Amino acid sequence: MTILQITSLLVVLAGVFGSVNYFFLRLPPSIGILVVALAASTMAMVLDWLAPGIGIADAVRAVVLDIEFSTALLDWMLGLLLFAGALHVRADLLREQALPVAVITLVGVLVSTAVAGIGFAWITGFPLVVAMVFGALISPTDPVAVLGVLREAKLRKSLEIQIAGESLFNDGVGYVVFLLLVGLAFPLQGEHHAEGWQSVATLFLREAVGGAALGGVLGWLTFQLIRHIDDYALEVLISLGLALGGYELAVAIGVSGPIMAVIAGLFIGDVGKKFGMGAITQEYLDKFWEIIDEMLNAVLFLLIGVEVFALALDLDMIRAGVLAIGLSLLARLVGVAAPVLLLRSWEPQKRDVIPIMTWGGLKGGISVALALSLPDSEWKPTILAATYFVVVFSIIVQGLSIGLLARWLK
Repeated sequence: MTILQITSLLVVLAGVFGSVNYFFLRLPPSIGILVVALAASTMAMVLDWLAPGIGIADAVRAVVLDIEFSTALLDWMLGLLLFAGALHVRADLLREQALPVAVITLVGVLVSTAVAGIGFAWITGFPLVVAMVFGALISPTDPVAVLGVLREAKLRKSLEIQIAGESLFNDGVGYVVFLLLVGLAFPLQGEHHAEGWQSVATLFLREAVGGAALGGVLGWLTFQLIRHIDDYALEVLISLGLALGGYELAVAIGVSGPIMAVIAGLFIGDVGKKFGMGAITQEYLDKFWEIIDEMLNAVLFLLIGVEVFALALDLDMIRAGVLAIGLSLLARLVGVAAPVLLLRSWEPQKRDVIPIMTWGGLKGGISVALALSLPDSEWKPTILAATYFVVVFSIIVQGLSIGLLARWLK
């Protein structure tokens, strides 16, 4: 299938599944689409088992594999989703929570990676360095999943900003750790992976700091341009160019595209709106990026739902996946509790921070995409299956219950 055909099919299915959710399930839109997609995928596999001559599962699997989920998300959709998410985060409130966000982002990812990696090695018997790769890809929270759920959860503002800020920034840290560990676990495969411990500092500076610097520079240049323009359509178009072009430029020069998108989005959402746009432009900008966010989220959660066809499950993989759910929650708990307890030396933290940040640290499409991007090996199918189990549980169970937990803890 061509890219246009695949895109058309995904948009049509997202609309159909979204309508099913709207009329029957009434779940939050993205979660509802995921549930319907999973149900449709399950029905297709059951139908194929009952009537194997039809070949429906093979046909769907061929389409799913054609989509190349990892490429679609990491190269095409992620920059737009992160820019849209950052655009709607209040930078002034984020600055107030800068210390907890920074500490939880840095310490939390490292601690969670270690706990999840050691636990996964114990569950599966994999070499520790390979299991640590799973820990690295499952530890960062997914900003796409988190920001979508936060809109429905109605948490207190300071905690919402902490969770949103962490989810926006910890991908950069997690991705660097992931690259390093993949380089150690698969040293002869993947030219873009780190080659050893000595490359950690260079990789971090190039990816994280370089991405932040590029986002700031491009955001400032864009602001300087739009402040002299009074045409809402053109200004919205320029913001789209910033998100798309900036992300591709970041990839081309070897810095973090996700961090670039976040910093640029925060800059335009704060300085750009306040000092460079009129009220009409601000309204159209917000509406445009809200629609982009909702549409891409719908397609992304649809893709997660049908990605089950990319799995080759057996009993050992199912066992590993089920155990990985509990392991990821334990790793998240330790990864949140350690920095939060550390932060109490500087500023008090309310009692609901640890449970809500633990349960609200959703995993999403980024983890699945990273698992799919791993070099082919005997361990990849199990890592992919475990990642998928964790992501689906996280989005559906945790995503639907985080609001209930927040109300219970009040």
